[in-house]
Amino acid sequence: MGHPAEAVRLTQELLRFNTINPPGAEEPCARHLGGLLEAAGYRVRYHGIGTGRANLIATIGGSDAKKPIVFTGHIDIVPLGAAPWTRDPFAGETDAGRMYGRGSSDMKSGVGAFVTAAIALAPHLARTPGVALVITAGEETGCQGAFELVRDKALLEAAGAMVVAEPSGNYPFIGHKGAFWLHAKTHGVTAHGSMPEKGVNAVFKAAKAVNVLEQFRFDNPPHAMMGQGTLNLGTMHGGLNINSVPDEAVMGLDIRTVPTQTHAHIRDQLVHALGPEVELHTLLDVQSVYTDPQHEWVQSVFDVMQPHLGARPEPRAATYFTDAAVLKPALGEPPTIILGPGEAQMAHQTDEYCRTDRVEQCTDAFIEIMRRWTGA
Repeated sequence: MGHPAEAVRLTQELLRFNTINPPGAEEPCARHLGGLLEAAGYRVRYHGIGTGRANLIATIGGSDAKKPIVFTGHIDIVPLGAAPWTRDPFAGETDAGRMYGRGSSDMKSGVGAFVTAAIALAPHLARTPGVALVITAGEETGCQGAFELVRDKALLEAAGAMVVAEPSGNYPFIGHKGAFWLHAKTHGVTAHGSMPEKGVNAVFKAAKAVNVLEQFRFDNPPHAMMGQGTLNLGTMHGGLNINSVPDEAVMGLDIRTVPTQTHAHIRDQLVHALGPEVELHTLLDVQSVYTDPQHEWVQSVFDVMQPHLGARPEPRAATYFTDAAVLKPALGEPPTIILGPGEAQMAHQTDEYCRTDRVEQCTDAFIEIMRRWTGA
């Protein structure tokens, strides 16, 4: 394995594993990849996160002079959705330069590309700073696998740089916003609907909170590239039946944050604005990711990608969040690039596909990025 076309074939193999999350069932897919990497000379470890579920860590080389470069990606996929597919979502079918299947863009093509690149360079990596691959389960449900992985500090060593192979259409992104998801709850006292004066209506309290949230503004300066954070009220539920006074209401807040914000400060702001009638419960807390575009390694990646893109990349950020939010602090805050062959707009879509030429192009780029880092 090593020719870029092999990355397409490997991606097809990965698509045939049904790793819809929930329940995940990523372990057979992880072990398939682990077998290929072990045969190529990698040291392979599996990290279980539940029945039939596992993260995979594969390493090769290593030296005291320079830290290894890490490539990471997840192998769980989202459900198919209610709309019928016109292609088999688990066949890896190709047609007119497109490879179809759930996870083709998000993000088994990215994993297929960096695993193929890593195997191609394996014979030359023994006495170099080395390459580490971190392949996670459970990313689609809030970076579950990555969170479980970093709790076991013996599994991860510091990295010199990191590439996250999420779908970017082969455009290198230097960061992404964070995600801070909260449930905002109000409580009341239930009573019969014919005697509302006997109760306390939690929905009325929530309605007042909604007005506050609509007017809420962050007090941090905008980030030079990512702009300002955002707050969306995504869900609202209150009451169990029409003829009772509701004693609980729950609002779902989706806050996307930029590097000039901290989640602790945002929470303090919200507590002050909403007052004591509203309880906040954290559902997801992943910080934003950002690397200075002038960093020497970032510029080296831009050098690699320029001929593939036809123009020099400009600093951009991804719209989604990634496992990098969890892994980057655990790996010692290495400079991080998000770069993968998938099409971001195809993520989670019916009849999801990726372009096969992008997979081959990305594999070439990953080989060169690894080669430049390791000197292989």
